Amino acid sequence: MSQSDATVPVTVYTREDCALCDAARETIEETAAALDVAIDLDMVDVDEDPELAEEYGERVPYVLIDGHPAFKYEVDERELRLKLLAAS
Repeated sequence: MSQSDATVPVTVYTREDCALCDAARETIEETAAALDVAIDLDMVDVDEDPELAEEYGERVPYVLIDGHPAFKYEVDERELRLKLLAAS
């Protein structure tokens, strides 16, 4: 059975100098590659949009998978695998 051609949209709300954000991005990219799931990774700096900064502020990284809230602060690799497979 081949993977579907669907690309899973992944949005990470982030800000500069955020070590957790860098770790989240790394985990997402590595896990997607290991699963052979195509992702469309969108890193959004909340500080560039006053509304996002107000909504997310210090609560970054905040990760959406396929438009659904998935993780806050830390990305759990096992849970990420399940979410990516479910969305692909």
